Amino acid sequence: MIRLLRPFGRTVTYTRLLHLFIAIVWPSLWLFLEEAWWTWAAAAVVLLPVGLVPAMRTVEGLQARLLLTGQRHDSDSAGIVVAPSASWSDRGRLVVWLQARLLIGCATSVFTANLLMAAVDLVAAAFGGDTASGEPFLLEGHSRWHVLLLPLVSVTLAATVVGSGRLITALARRLLGPSPAERLAAMEERTEQLLERTRIARELHDSIGHALTVAVVQAGAARAAGDPAFTERALDAIEETGRAALEDLERVLGVLRESGRPVGGRPALTDADRLLESARASGAQVDAAMTGPLDTVPGPVSREGYRILQEALTNVLRHAGAVPVRVRIAVDDGSLGLEVRNPLTGAPPGPGRGSGLRGIRERAALLGGRAHTGPDRGDWRVRVELPLR
Repeated sequence: MIRLLRPFGRTVTYTRLLHLFIAIVWPSLWLFLEEAWWTWAAAAVVLLPVGLVPAMRTVEGLQARLLLTGQRHDSDSAGIVVAPSASWSDRGRLVVWLQARLLIGCATSVFTANLLMAAVDLVAAAFGGDTASGEPFLLEGHSRWHVLLLPLVSVTLAATVVGSGRLITALARRLLGPSPAERLAAMEERTEQLLERTRIARELHDSIGHALTVAVVQAGAARAAGDPAFTERALDAIEETGRAALEDLERVLGVLRESGRPVGGRPALTDADRLLESARASGAQVDAAMTGPLDTVPGPVSREGYRILQEALTNVLRHAGAVPVRVRIAVDDGSLGLEVRNPLTGAPPGPGRGSGLRGIRERAALLGGRAHTGPDRGDWRVRVELPLR
């Protein structure tokens, strides 16, 4: 019983009824002036060209979203768009919506008004008063029993109010909802947002993971060396790496706080010397060679190449320690080649293990490139090829 009465405690139940009444205000005024049956047919004809106006979709969408769903702001849960009509399909659905709103509004208004008058007549007849209408409900000779029909009329009236509101809301979501093209655009936008969040998470993993790895390796080496000069250099390296990680963190958090802000200031392969110096300061013997015009590499490729190199060096320091590292970066024939090789100091990781290796492969795949990671003649080798287009 409580569940049946719950809709009448919600404001949206009555705003939906108001939405239907608003639809017949101007035809009712016209009917009052003309007093002709064809007034309603003329009103339906007038709505045909009105529905072809693109801005009417915005007007109807705002009104339906506020009165039928109770949501003032844009929300996916409302299922009603407020953008102007962009195609003939949108215009056609709007015309159908205007006709349906007029028809349902007219039927609901007439039915509700007659039920209210019938309820008044039943009460009046039960107490011997005059009745204005509602004769079908009256029983001759049993005026006191008329009041027993009042619950039936009340239930019918309540069902009309709730049912018509739910019907017009369902039609609004169907006819004023997003078109297939708009759904596709929203899906593409959502996909872009998810990809951006995934990229940010990957960048945080690479940047913060690299900084922590360098700090741990440097601290351990300084403690084992017991040399004040070496300890000073280690602290300098930890400070520099930490500052770079903090800059990356602040930039990423800025992007998260301001979704419309363009991504900029990300390090690229032209900044690779910073990574190489950081690895050398951690004790690794880095032999690096760069060939080709790195400054001509497209931004996305250069930035992802930097992160791949960063992750590869981090893996070396984390798993192999201070070992000789061979780095080769080459730009030629429309592609970027990047190779990092170091001696194996233990058992190689199994296939698919390690989030760093997965990140390298994912970055390469997103740019249409290839990544090969694994043992090669006693070394651990990371080889990545990225197309420049």
